[in-house]
Amino acid sequence: MFDAWDKQTGNEVNYQSVGSGAGIEQLTKKTVDFGASDAIMTDEQEKNAGAAVLHLPVTIVAASIAYNLPGVKDVKLDGESIAGIYLGTIKSWDDPKIVALNPDLKLPKTPIAPVERSDGSGTTYIFTNYLSAVSADWKSKVGAGTSVKFPVGIGGKGNEGVAGQVSQTAGAVGYVEYAYAKQNNISTALVKNQAGKFVPATVPGQTAAAAGAAANMPADGKALIVNAPGEGSYPISGFSWIISYKDLTDPAKGKALVDLFTYTATKGQQFAEDLSYAPLPPAVQDLDGKLLKSLTLAGKPQ
Repeated sequence: MFDAWDKQTGNEVNYQSVGSGAGIEQLTKKTVDFGASDAIMTDEQEKNAGAAVLHLPVTIVAASIAYNLPGVKDVKLDGESIAGIYLGTIKSWDDPKIVALNPDLKLPKTPIAPVERSDGSGTTYIFTNYLSAVSADWKSKVGAGTSVKFPVGIGGKGNEGVAGQVSQTAGAVGYVEYAYAKQNNISTALVKNQAGKFVPATVPGQTAAAAGAAANMPADGKALIVNAPGEGSYPISGFSWIISYKDLTDPAKGKALVDLFTYTATKGQQFAEDLSYAPLPPAVQDLDGKLLKSLTLAGKPQ
């Protein structure tokens, strides 16, 4: 998308995918013009930023549940079983709770080896917010964030680190960004959604989750869409936001940024699906338009 923007306008964007935690940190330190994050900034992070920050939803992402069980396809899991795995109370693939969800599969006695992100990540933020939404145990014992203290499991840095640990360990399970899982042909589970349907992590499933939540979107764009309503909704979905200071202090550069953000939220959406990201539904694009009007240039309206 940034490449297409460069060709259209001659304005080059130097964007590096360094993780949500680093994106927030670099914006706060003012070493970048804008950041991107799959996590909403905390009140403390916004306070540390020193000025008001805009959260602009720009695409939809999902955490896929990757697993390594040779010969076993289409494993079904629900929130309770995934929470149990990461709390350490479900220890093997033939646990009665998993067997009950998969009556047609012959699940082995293989021990489950949970894998989590070792670095601060938006994928962890989405995953742990989902578990907090569906499991009271998880919410009280672990909670949600870009980095949490997992009761059990081994860590991997980035999607590639988690995927690597899962692929090398029989019985392993881990959460990775959907786009990464699809592009690397990683086996992923079907997850039970709020409507009681077992759904795979797909682009339409992510868009459905956003559309299901759109009616109750807050005006500031800071919406969690985990466990969203809708038969087709994939439950471990979330927004990815552009994060920017609301007042763009350099008017010339600020005007270019407003144009870029507008393009990202509208015409730029055409590039999402081919890259395994979900485009924003119309209601969220409309909200983005309102959010963009709140940006100021050196303290003055655009």
